[in-house]
Amino acid sequence: MRVAALYDIHGNLPALEAVLEAVRLAAVDLVVVGGDVFPGPLSGDALACLLELDTPARFIQGNGDREVLAFRDGEESDSIPEPYRETMRWAAQQLDPEHQRVIASWPKAVRVEIHGLGEVLFCHATPRSDTEVFTRLTPEARLLAAFEGLNAPLAICGHTHMQFDRTVGHVRVVNAGSVGMPFGEPGAYWALLGPDVQPLVALAAISRGASRMNETCSDV
Repeated sequence: MRVAALYDIHGNLPALEAVLEAVRLAAVDLVVVGGDVFPGPLSGDALACLLELDTPARFIQGNGDREVLAFRDGEESDSIPEPYRETMRWAAQQLDPEHQRVIASWPKAVRVEIHGLGEVLFCHATPRSDTEVFTRLTPEARLLAAFEGLNAPLAICGHTHMQFDRTVGHVRVVNAGSVGMPFGEPGAYWALLGPDVQPLVALAAISRGASRMNETCSDV
């Protein structure tokens, strides 16, 4: 089985379309969408595109998706800085009832058995939190509790919008990067799994639009 891991799309439809073209060429068996389709300028269109894929897809809920649902229900979280709340209100207003139901059904994590890798856990940030921030430089001691007892040799995450590949305890932890709002070099980033893990970037020219999305989207 070959699996495409797509994280942190944030409503950037052009970047998503570029990645999906690369995914089609890779002939994957499954797409895992690792959270934060929302918020963003074209989040509804991006979600509709993902729901119409010919390839089987599994979704997990990111903190952005969760917060947009809360704003849609009139529950504004104190965890969202005031300058970003208007963006969240706007995103919540764009959420139609069917998409609201779909996003609410997404789990916090999924496990997939992948040839050559074994059982792989997909989560948004860490297995214990959808907002926990860490990078390739974060001391391992700070992360051991987050990944202990995982019973999987590999975890795929996102949230920080930066690709990395590191080890925490006995677990290999790979950040797939951000499709729609990369932090760092412009690009629409994703990962291909099976039989190993390949961090990839799609169509640098079109993904310069992903960098411009930083002006209108917020990572929450």
